[in-house]
Amino acid sequence: MTQALRKKILAAVSCALCGYCFIAILVGPASAQSQSDQNKGFDVRSSAGDMHLGNDADSHQVGLPVYPGARERKHDENRSNANLSLFTSAFGVKLVVLNYDSDDAPDKIIAFYRNKLKKYGKVLECRTSKRSGDMNTDTDSDDSQKSKELKCQGDQTGDTIELKVGTEDNQHIVAVSPAENGHKGSTFSLVYIYSRGKQADI
Repeated sequence: MTQALRKKILAAVSCALCGYCFIAILVGPASAQSQSDQNKGFDVRSSAGDMHLGNDADSHQVGLPVYPGARERKHDENRSNANLSLFTSAFGVKLVVLNYDSDDAPDKIIAFYRNKLKKYGKVLECRTSKRSGDMNTDTDSDDSQKSKELKCQGDQTGDTIELKVGTEDNQHIVAVSPAENGHKGSTFSLVYIYSRGKQADI
């Protein structure tokens, strides 16, 4: 994820946590799950809205199948899976991220997901020097209610290919990079981002 997106998500979570603490004082306890099972994440539900934070993401939530034979990437803390959703009557945001390793070359994985992404619309293919897991995501500070088309960012150099489909407020992304340190194979990330309401409110 880009630094801007990370800041946006952290801001949303911080606002939500503060809001829920305030709401809890005013209207009583909300329904919250125990954190004993960190794999399932943390849920808060109240009259103000719902929030979920966890690493319990799966391919169904991204809307894409897992590449055959791929292994979930669990040994890299900087590219951990994520499942975040925050919805109120005024705004909402959902982010799902999955990271994988594969023994196959990037070209095979790119061809596989290029075909799978077609059901969501025109597939945009971009190139970046960022590794998969640090892909560019299109968000705009403009408060316009019109959702904008996705675009390639940067100078279009590097060995990571990003496949994008959708609009800024509803996008599917697959980022594929060669395996690190000259090893055979690839690493790739599957991402789904959805938002509604003015970005200034999030």
